[in-house]
Amino acid sequence: MRSEFIEALYKCLERPASRSEALLLAEASGGEVQALLAAALMVKSSSTGKLVTYSRKVFTPLTRLCRNACAYCGFRLRAEKPFMDIQEALSIVKAGERLKAKEVLVSTGEKPEEVYEEAKRFLKSMGYESTVEYVRDFEERILEETEVMMPHTNIGVLSKDEMAQLRDLNASMGLMLESVSERLMERGMPHEKSPSKKPSVRLKMIREAGELKIPFTTGILVGIGETWEERVDSLLAIRRLHEEHGHIQEVIVQNFMPELGTPMEHWRPPSLTVMLKTIALARLILPRDVAVQAPPNLNLKLYFTYLTAGINDWGGISPLTPDFVNEAYPWPKISDVKRLTELMGFELRERLPIYPKYVKYGWMPEPLKCRVERLVDELGLVRRGEDAY
Repeated sequence: MRSEFIEALYKCLERPASRSEALLLAEASGGEVQALLAAALMVKSSSTGKLVTYSRKVFTPLTRLCRNACAYCGFRLRAEKPFMDIQEALSIVKAGERLKAKEVLVSTGEKPEEVYEEAKRFLKSMGYESTVEYVRDFEERILEETEVMMPHTNIGVLSKDEMAQLRDLNASMGLMLESVSERLMERGMPHEKSPSKKPSVRLKMIREAGELKIPFTTGILVGIGETWEERVDSLLAIRRLHEEHGHIQEVIVQNFMPELGTPMEHWRPPSLTVMLKTIALARLILPRDVAVQAPPNLNLKLYFTYLTAGINDWGGISPLTPDFVNEAYPWPKISDVKRLTELMGFELRERLPIYPKYVKYGWMPEPLKCRVERLVDELGLVRRGEDAY
């Protein structure tokens, strides 16, 4: 191993990596990769011990129409009905509650009424001006008609005012940064036809969520043509936003996986080594109080190896609904996730869509306060007896 590599690793055990250190670590190969993973695992262990968490959820895609057209996206879909009926979506939520889910991932394509006449007509016929209004109505119904379910909204880029409209109904909200690379928006690149994937637009929303004290989920997408330098810079950009406002509760390191019928259906996904290195870098770059998450369904055979690179969360897993963003890749059984997590020497616990730290800070809106307090233990995790695996 290079002496400068070892020196950088030792420094990163004491505090988050600088840009130059992260770029040096990103060059790891051979035995250096194992050292990188070991350092990341040490950092994880120093902050969260053997604990690994997950959220039990249902996924309600209210519309799959989207104003963006990312070259890899399998979610965007033009269907006979532009929007799911609220009553139909509520039936999913209630079925999830019976299975002891607590999170409702409320998802849509981004502002489809701006480009699809059928979306605009549907919303107008139902008395809505926008997708945001439709989402708010649905989330109000969730709180009226269930006992424990809590919305987590991820419906694309929103203005500060739009986030404020949804703030009092949500345990947390989210938006994937994906990448700070402007290059990925150039002709022939994955974000060419996706104007709101412009990094400055997405960073603005994430910053404004912090100003509103919204517990927030973001992340990077690995394997769509970005460089190691761009991965590092994306993670550093997220770190800076968290340092400003303290609101980033988790960062997802998500691997691209090909979807049939998309322009990138024959694109090769990132290797396991690339994913392990990226997860480890995320753990060493990000502040210690930010969770690092990786989705298990996108590497179904080997997802347990992510534990060796420093993740401390599996994200939302549903006992009922598919991952509509990656429908070709089914969730593992939660019982299997628990078994493998424990075989690797860790303890799996269920959490709410709001992380324990923000429960302690009191960042949950008043309409959700009683639900949260009823469900959590002294650690801010789902109480024994209310949890499910």
